[in-house]
Amino acid sequence: MSQILVVGGGAAGMMSAIIAARNGHTVTLLEKNEKCGKKIYITGKGRCNVTNASDLEIIFDNMMSNKKFLYSSFYTFTNENLMDFFKELGLTLKVERGNRVFPASDKSSDVISALVRELNRLGVNIMYHSNVDDVVIKDGEVVGVKVNKKLIKGDSVIVCTGGLSYAVTGSTGDGYRFAKNAGHSIKECKPSLVPLYAKETFVKELQGLSLRNVELTLKAGKKTLYQNFGEMLFTHFGITGPLVLSASSYAAAYTKGGELSVSIDLKPALSFEQLDARLLRDFDKNINRKFANSLDELLPKKLIPVIIMRSGIDPEKKVNEVTKEERTNLVQLMKSFTLTITQLGGYNTAVVTKGGVSVKEINPSTMESKLVKNLYFAGEVLDLDALTGGFNIQIAWSTGYLAGMSVQ
Repeated sequence: MSQILVVGGGAAGMMSAIIAARNGHTVTLLEKNEKCGKKIYITGKGRCNVTNASDLEIIFDNMMSNKKFLYSSFYTFTNENLMDFFKELGLTLKVERGNRVFPASDKSSDVISALVRELNRLGVNIMYHSNVDDVVIKDGEVVGVKVNKKLIKGDSVIVCTGGLSYAVTGSTGDGYRFAKNAGHSIKECKPSLVPLYAKETFVKELQGLSLRNVELTLKAGKKTLYQNFGEMLFTHFGITGPLVLSASSYAAAYTKGGELSVSIDLKPALSFEQLDARLLRDFDKNINRKFANSLDELLPKKLIPVIIMRSGIDPEKKVNEVTKEERTNLVQLMKSFTLTITQLGGYNTAVVTKGGVSVKEINPSTMESKLVKNLYFAGEVLDLDALTGGFNIQIAWSTGYLAGMSVQ
């Protein structure tokens, strides 16, 4: 059997090392950090959203780049296969809203421990603090990698170095350099799944406010780029949360200009007329109250002062003095709470990197380079990305699995 070198101990790297070792190969995993899975550790706010339990059709709908390239890997190792894989490793999983799958313990460290235990059981040689200088190629074929200017020989090399997001975890773009040196082209890289910065200064007052079951619409001028339901969170500089991160993918992909704006429907389950009727009922109940004290049942406490300020209605006014026109404007504000987007978050806040090694130069059935024999790529280093919800990490698992299966 062959000597396989896997560069990078993240999701794709650990998966490919496990599968190659299960197939009887001698495997060495080279990780630049002092431990594996540093990025897994921080995903899902430290809980690790390991995959999404939706049908494969829905999984593909959530792919932002090169979804056809993923057919082979996703059908070879599906999200169902992944859940079974973890169950076999003794990790109990649970499914939450949006079909997001988490470890039952809510600890990402349990995901990493299960993988490292399996690597150890299979006798994979994990070399920590291994900063790979480059992949070594001779006559169009991989012969190994260089670590501290010393050659480590290998019959096949799988590059799983991640992208440029969260550089503190070791994702510093090394794989792009290896790929370039091997003759591969790199599609322009951008941070993806990032928070959005807002022009409006009142967002500071809303910091920490989480909204559930709202509808968010992202526009460039009059063009709608993204619209969906879900949850979001206000920060001191703007907005974040699952809905916003997904919207940011479309913002990053849009290059034609036009001012970006976000409109939030705070009550998507109610039509304009239904919300107006609800407001009237609340006003009738609080007929002698000041307007400032009449919205408690309808809106989160933190949001009320901002809504009052934006409505232009005098907070001291009695509700029975609020005019129909003022009420109409208030309903309009709740159905379309707008923010002007000034910029997108950078790599330090990005969940994934958009762009990477061109998939046109990779065999989708094996993950092997079409340019260099026995050189494989898997995970975020490739020009593949998806929306938030466990889809990006499934790309890592599936491509890592396929690479581990294919090495010779």
